[in-house]
Amino acid sequence: MTIQELREKRNKAWDEARNFLDSKRTDSGVLSEEDSAAYDAMEKTIVDLGKEIQRLERQAEIEAEMNKATSDPVLGKPAAPTVTEKTGTASDAYKTAFWNSVRNRNYIDVRNDLQVGTDTEGGYLVPDEYEKKLISALEEENVFRPLATKIQTSSGDRKIPVITQKGEASWMEEEEAYSLSDDAFGQIALSAYKVGTAIKISEELLNDSVFDLPSYIAKEFARRIGSKEEEAFLIGDGKGKPTGIFAAIGGAENGATTSTANISFDDMIELFYSVKSPYRKKAVWVLNEQTVKALRKLKDNTGNYIWQPAVSSGLPDTILNRPYVTSVYAPVSAAGAKPIAFGDLSYYWIADRQGRSLKRLNELFAMNGQVGFLASQRVDGKLILPEAVKTLTIKKA
Repeated sequence: MTIQELREKRNKAWDEARNFLDSKRTDSGVLSEEDSAAYDAMEKTIVDLGKEIQRLERQAEIEAEMNKATSDPVLGKPAAPTVTEKTGTASDAYKTAFWNSVRNRNYIDVRNDLQVGTDTEGGYLVPDEYEKKLISALEEENVFRPLATKIQTSSGDRKIPVITQKGEASWMEEEEAYSLSDDAFGQIALSAYKVGTAIKISEELLNDSVFDLPSYIAKEFARRIGSKEEEAFLIGDGKGKPTGIFAAIGGAENGATTSTANISFDDMIELFYSVKSPYRKKAVWVLNEQTVKALRKLKDNTGNYIWQPAVSSGLPDTILNRPYVTSVYAPVSAAGAKPIAFGDLSYYWIADRQGRSLKRLNELFAMNGQVGFLASQRVDGKLILPEAVKTLTIKKA
């Protein structure tokens, strides 16, 4: 079954579920226990179809990448190539030395090549090309990174100037003196918090030339570090870690508060319009899947549902016609909690301190025939313009 056929099947399933909701709701607006179970089964079908569509789209992307030509055709007379030798951590010598060191091959011979990558803690900065691979992998594992603005810093701190108060023009009489109205500036500092993980690999795998060690480490690094990053970017308190958009201090501003313990259509409209129009143009919803499930049942006075499935390839599912991302780290809906954020997430800045570090542990796990690796990076993140993202707060009981 093609992706488009699955989309059509999913849309049909959503129409059936929507009609079922409309026909089975009682006068009080709720479903019976039996009807609620039937609707949950319908909704599970919609979710499962959505996941299958995502899998097929990812598979199509991989196949397209694999089918690309490995070289460009020669259409003219070849010219003498201009070769610029890479230096530092981008050099071929450093890359070869790095992975030989990781595999413990010819370590003494290549030590001089690795000096350029030695950090103050005795680890080695990963080669430039491999670092780009790590960044790409982190974005795949982290739903938040692709939406934020990413910068690189060479030192620990990065200060970002922010306008905290804007000047205004005023109406004037002829020959009246101009009134001064200056902008007020502030600063937001991005630090470099350390996040790391330890990996154990058997000596047999390390010595097996068939084993793709760089890809394995990149995948594990992305899975572990990406997960901790996403958690911090959403709910981090800024103490030894980035400050999340849902943080009570330094996070997004509150845009709306529900009138009851449950989220209503009017509450979502209130949150939507609490974000200024310029930010709404690129705004994205951030919430967990359980909250999405609750929102699927909401509709306006004319019967239009707040959640709508994508109708064609390349388009996302939407809430109030804006895309959304889900994360297990987004707060659950509870009294006093903030389960939904909405706004332009490009105003959340992620500062990567340039260079990831990888350290080999030869002796610690030697008795078990294993070699340990410590992978770490320094990163910080903050919402530099709080008005660009707003949250919805559930009314306290």
